Amino acid sequence: MEGNCFNQTVFLFTLVLAIAASSVRGHSTRVGFYSSTCPRAESIVKSTVKSHFKLDPTIAPGLLRMHFHDCFVRGCDASILIDGPNAEKTAPASQFLKGYKVIDDAKFQLECECPGVVSCADILALAARDSVVLTKGTSWAVPTGRRDGTVSKASDTDGNMPGFQDTVDVLKQKFAAKGLNTRDLVTLVGAHTIGTTACEVFSYRLYNFTSTGADPSINPAFVSHLQALCPQNRDGSRQIALDTGSADRFDTSFFAKLREGKGILESDQRLWTDVLIKTFVQRFLEVRGSLGLSFNVEFGKSMVKMSNIEVKTGTMGEIRKVCSKVNEY
Repeated sequence: MEGNCFNQTVFLFTLVLAIAASSVRGHSTRVGFYSSTCPRAESIVKSTVKSHFKLDPTIAPGLLRMHFHDCFVRGCDASILIDGPNAEKTAPASQFLKGYKVIDDAKFQLECECPGVVSCADILALAARDSVVLTKGTSWAVPTGRRDGTVSKASDTDGNMPGFQDTVDVLKQKFAAKGLNTRDLVTLVGAHTIGTTACEVFSYRLYNFTSTGADPSINPAFVSHLQALCPQNRDGSRQIALDTGSADRFDTSFFAKLREGKGILESDQRLWTDVLIKTFVQRFLEVRGSLGLSFNVEFGKSMVKMSNIEVKTGTMGEIRKVCSKVNEY
């Protein structure tokens, strides 16, 4: 979108509201943070995500993962959105992320509605929630009030981002370093119920993984299926569903795949080998039992915890006018 979207009178009135609000902002996030300074903030983000989703449903898992990547590096401060030759978005771990245009579009509209008020970090947190809802997941209340960071370095992803070859112990350590427990780990990895990954990310499991062939943790009947989708030494960029047969629906099917030995990523399938994690997976699959857990409910809780990792509030950071601003570092 382009063009002038507010007249001088509206700008001055909104600016006064923003300045007044800044003097009473606290130092933590809360639900309804923009209720007085930008009442339509959440609805604008929601409608923007929905309009882009209609054109390209793959932006839903893209936005969800983008929020995850943002929070695990420098906290949830929208540093993943910053442009630059050595910014976070250029790191190998972030090369398949998508949805940046959605955030830019929402930011443009919010700057028209209430300039200088809503942070890019909050837009991303809200967009992640709305993406889950659009893929038939359950909504949750998103605390807002984050401010945007000014630094973004690809090197900061090293040692912070969970990797697809990480052992369970390493995954636990990385999540614990961010204040997230094992239950959060299992729950948040469940986001792989939507979206895809590239053949090049996991095809090493299909050929010569051991002296006898494929990764033995993969269901033997599933190996041939994956080999047909990702032939050896062919197009490594081809996208494959992380949750076979249910990649566009937010449900517990992903956990059922782990139980069946059909986890696409090595780190995902390894979850089934850990006694405690396996228990949580089984509980997500047995909601009606006395020990059952609602994946949707738990996902909302864990997302709120994750979205508060090392947040900048109060006078920290800034409120960017453009989310994809060039890195100043």
